Amino acid sequence: MEIIKTKNLSKIYNDNALPVKALQDVNLIFEQGEFTAIVGPSGSGKTTFLNMIGGLDKPSSGEIHIHNTEITRLSDAKLIDFRLHNIGFVFQSYNLLPVLTAKENVSFIMLLQRVPAKWMDARALELLRQVGLEDKVDVKPAKLSGGQQQRVAVARALASKPRYVLADEPTANLDTASAMNLLDIMSRLNREEKATFIFSTHDQRVIDRARRVITLVDGKVAEDLKVKN
Repeated sequence: MEIIKTKNLSKIYNDNALPVKALQDVNLIFEQGEFTAIVGPSGSGKTTFLNMIGGLDKPSSGEIHIHNTEITRLSDAKLIDFRLHNIGFVFQSYNLLPVLTAKENVSFIMLLQRVPAKWMDARALELLRQVGLEDKVDVKPAKLSGGQQQRVAVARALASKPRYVLADEPTANLDTASAMNLLDIMSRLNREEKATFIFSTHDQRVIDRARRVITLVDGKVAEDLKVKN
């Protein structure tokens, strides 16, 4: 089932009056349940593309359709609400709230969604168990390793049962063992939670796990390959 469609998606940044074409007429379709890597050299438009389909930035032109909703036409308030209920984010820098415990970080999105407390706690505890952190429920980020923090971030991204998860260089700060463990977890959650994962990455470890690899060069789709793993 089609989940995301971009039509002639373009983004131009004006840096000191010099236009920079970050994306140029990108037309892509993503199906539910994909585990896809967006790759390419630095400056190719990977993060810009993720920000566009995540509703974190607006395109200069073109359309983005997610489950029959054209998010490029939504008001700022409606876009915030749409993100809250449909999109999970995993960032390179984790972006955990330092004053909250692991469970509280995972619960935060559900709190914004006004999920009843008993369901929220149960969901947070189950996700932390799934990412192997059931013994770190009450621990704050400063006491967690980088790999553990990123696992909390993955649990948080899935807490609201989003239609898709966007992961921007999620393994960039991790050693090999932590990165492979995280990829195992995300691959399993992709199957069990039915979440669609779209990665922006330079990491060959992520690319090797992807079932589809899209290469961007100078803001354009240079290659789109489906891979059997």
